[in-house]
Amino acid sequence: GEPFAEIFPNVRGFIDGRTEPLDPAAVAADSDVVFLALPHGVAISLVPQLGERVKVIDLGADFRFRNGPVYERWYKTAPAADALLEQTAYGLPELHRGEIRRARIVGNPGCYPTAALLAIAPLLQSGLARATGIVIDAKSGVSGAGRAASSRTHFSEVNENVFAYSTPGHRHTGEMEEELRLLAGEVSFTFTPHLIPMTRGILATVYLPPARSVAREEAEAAYREMYGGEPFVRVLDGENLPQTKATLGSNFCDVAVRVDPQSGMIIAFAAIDNLMKGAAGQAVQNMNIMF
Repeated sequence: GEPFAEIFPNVRGFIDGRTEPLDPAAVAADSDVVFLALPHGVAISLVPQLGERVKVIDLGADFRFRNGPVYERWYKTAPAADALLEQTAYGLPELHRGEIRRARIVGNPGCYPTAALLAIAPLLQSGLARATGIVIDAKSGVSGAGRAASSRTHFSEVNENVFAYSTPGHRHTGEMEEELRLLAGEVSFTFTPHLIPMTRGILATVYLPPARSVAREEAEAAYREMYGGEPFVRVLDGENLPQTKATLGSNFCDVAVRVDPQSGMIIAFAAIDNLMKGAAGQAVQNMNIMF
């Protein structure tokens, strides 16, 4: 019963509706598409109540995995039925646009996997990097932790502080592993997320062993080839490197790549707004593809 604009004051003058109790039948009757933003495990039981006609974009984790047992291992919750998973696509458009277009359900990717996968994909797809020994180092703004109160996200804890968390074993590891295996077969990587004192944004820096001697120009060409037709991925050139402020409030992902002449390692970068390309913006992008 609360006015939506009182919960989110930034939408005053745009949205004048009130929040309503959840009634799946009523939602299904007047909706072509439903966006779900719910704790994991809830969408699994809710989606069947929406019927076969309604398309669904789930911003939670319930439909991000093709393999039900893998989802259960990472989220300790029973997976969706196989019949639902067969109607589902992983919602990273730059890798799965065709599947998204045909799907009834889209599992919107997590914010960290969005940044990391877009940084890594051109290098594995082109064969320039090895799929083993990859290191993913990522920093996120505090909004990535959600709105629920937590001692870890209090201002006095976050301000003037940077720290790693949930490592090893952050839940997004499973999601990245499944997608990277589709690109390159067996993979091995280390993922370490950090919380940084800003509201929104993710910067991922990824270190990849080269498959052979690689020049920066060759690596950049792989990015331009893969993302040349993608409206929301910007491949930076020259001395420009991705930064979170450049993607703030947008659905863009900025990517760049360098080669360390001393070690030969390839260093890939990606920056996104974790609430946009890392969540709601990508969900709208998926809706546009589905329709």
